[in-house]
Amino acid sequence: MYLHSIGTATPSRAFTQAEVFSALENTPKYHELTSRSRALLRKVLGNRNGIETRHFALDRMEDAFVFEPDKMIHRFREHAPRLAEAAARKTIARSGLKVSEIDALLVATCTGYLCPGLTSYVSQSLGLRSSLTFLDLVGLGCGAALPSLQQAASLVASGQAKHALVICVEICSAASYLDDDPGVLISACLFGDGAAAAIVSAEAPAAKRKVRMVKAASHLEPDHRDYLRFDHHDGLLRNLLAPEVPALAARHARMVFERAGMKKEDVSGWVWHAGGRDVLAALRQEFSLEEKETEHSSEVLRRHGNMSSPSCLFALQSALEKGVPDGNWWLASFGAGFSSYGALLEVRS
Repeated sequence: MYLHSIGTATPSRAFTQAEVFSALENTPKYHELTSRSRALLRKVLGNRNGIETRHFALDRMEDAFVFEPDKMIHRFREHAPRLAEAAARKTIARSGLKVSEIDALLVATCTGYLCPGLTSYVSQSLGLRSSLTFLDLVGLGCGAALPSLQQAASLVASGQAKHALVICVEICSAASYLDDDPGVLISACLFGDGAAAAIVSAEAPAAKRKVRMVKAASHLEPDHRDYLRFDHHDGLLRNLLAPEVPALAARHARMVFERAGMKKEDVSGWVWHAGGRDVLAALRQEFSLEEKETEHSSEVLRRHGNMSSPSCLFALQSALEKGVPDGNWWLASFGAGFSSYGALLEVRS
């Protein structure tokens, strides 16, 4: 199976970490926190944590800290379809395919819930055929891109589709929360909004660089579910993020890598979900990698923060466009569950 193209989109407004803290500092919610919590926010947002800017579907940064359920779901309902459509239009244009040739649509998200799902909105805005196969994948968390691509590949392999459009879209600003839990506070400093799309087909693309999905593996560890998940509180999504996550992500990434029958010497390029500075550091240590070998993931983190499910496709697009040599690449993500995914990509010019 081939990836024909990748398209990405973010909201137009980007905010520096300093701007985020300035807005937060002027909200009533900030002053309800303990002095220890305020100090943690000041430290993370005021120092280098691998993130310089994040994009949000907001006109004013202060709006991110108005924690009203109706406003949060309205933000998701308004902006998730728009971002998803923008990323999809880019990938369709780059693929050289016609909209009428897309016969399957898969949309993954974890930061909002709509019924009907985002496939209803996106298929309408793109003008996709009414007979297409469509799947809404909700609740896979940050790792959703890879299982979504795998499902698309299965549809194509089974003959149910020829060109499957996969979209990962997250409005993390619609799933924010603030209290004195350290993991909740770190989440407020980490996540941003974005969308990424790709087309899966059995046909080799016309693009100069061809990306073929060779094999994939995954690992699910329910015993570690509480380390990384959404909770519900006062009608809002509350992200729980334990300090064990970087070490868990690295250890599970190793398990998936070995489950796929891979060895380090088999891989010439590495593309990781940009989960955070400490996550990337743990992955480098686990796989004995140099910083340069995770530079595309680090660049995505620097410019956008952790966008959840779109992040690894942003990093893959960067690696393809910025000259990582052809060869066998390892694409990996992880998320709620605790779930981990990996795929071997054959990249050829």
